[in-house]
Amino acid sequence: MSKVLLSIRYEIETSKRDEYLSVIKELKNILKSDGLESYSVYEIKGKPNHFEEIYIYNSVQAYEDADDSENERINILISKISEMTTGNSTKHNTMYEVIEN
Repeated sequence: MSKVLLSIRYEIETSKRDEYLSVIKELKNILKSDGLESYSVYEIKGKPNHFEEIYIYNSVQAYEDADDSENERINILISKISEMTTGNSTKHNTMYEVIEN
């Protein structure tokens, strides 16, 4: 089965950095769904307050099923993150593994 990598890149308002880091920590602790192999957040080198979330799913089906999950707390945290971003800085990429192990 091909893995799926979802990346979400955005810039956070400088004044919201501490709140953002707190939200991300909580999100990471509760974001454990079947098929989610890993979830990580990185700050982009040389660009303060520019972050990228990386989700790796075990399969295309696991990725598609994740959209269907109804976890109200996760939805609240994602909305909070969205409110902290600057302008139209959010970019999404979904990538499908081309060579399977």
